[in-house]
Amino acid sequence: MIRKKEGFEGQRAIVLPRKVIAGPCTADPLINSLYITDIGYYPKARYHFRERSHGTDQHILIYCREGRGTATVGGREYHLGPEDFILIPAGSPHHYASDDTDAWTIYWVHFKGPRAADAVASMERRFGGYLGQVNFQQKRLGLFEDMYASLERGYGSDNLSYANMCFWHYLSSFLFEEPFSLSEKHESHDAVEQSISHMRDHLAASLTLSDLAASANLSASHYSAVFRKRTGYSPLEYFHHLKVQKACQYLLFTDMRIKEIAFSVGVEDPYYFSRMFSKLMGVSPQQYRLRRGA
Repeated sequence: MIRKKEGFEGQRAIVLPRKVIAGPCTADPLINSLYITDIGYYPKARYHFRERSHGTDQHILIYCREGRGTATVGGREYHLGPEDFILIPAGSPHHYASDDTDAWTIYWVHFKGPRAADAVASMERRFGGYLGQVNFQQKRLGLFEDMYASLERGYGSDNLSYANMCFWHYLSSFLFEEPFSLSEKHESHDAVEQSISHMRDHLAASLTLSDLAASANLSASHYSAVFRKRTGYSPLEYFHHLKVQKACQYLLFTDMRIKEIAFSVGVEDPYYFSRMFSKLMGVSPQQYRLRRGA
């Protein structure tokens, strides 16, 4: 039996760059009281195991959708089944593991902020501990997908604000189980959204500002102004963020070499790629790869 932190078919995860957490997340009064630092989904995660003997500086919410697992928080063991969830407070020594025969499918979020401990304390009071149970609601998974999809599109101010305000709603779905709903989704046709979709579809390309402006049917100068006003970043800077985000996925979930990853996200010079990655993430690609796990 080989326990592992990650490596499950269909897994997804996003770890926000340190500079985004230290910058927009903590500076924006709209979201700085409670914000996501990591988010992911591990389906049928057989042999999943994670141990942090000294805890972490983030709070963790793990929602078990299917299967079974166990978690030990502060010396107390909890058993999780379908529709159970567990909260792990920041600083608490813990470990958790999927059941060997009935592997769990989990949705997990790491979060922090001045109000994060209050949210954890409220849930602990309500459920008499760190373990709780909810009834299945597709809308809850919809909220998770909204948060993930928004962060997956980059770290513009709108994306960060929307994802983190959704997170309040997501937490409340566990704390209160009140009726809640998602806004009806409509396909967006505005220039910035079309441009971001174009970026995501061409992460392996070396697109110029002119290429991106043309995809939005705008002049380069007007396009740059509109894009920066909406996202807070220049188009090329945003494009680089998406490339690095994709590179993070490769580093977390594959054994591809750094050179191969650089080429896969449209950067031919691996040294330039490493500098670009380190500038945004605060660590080198090699160091980031060592941080694998939920």
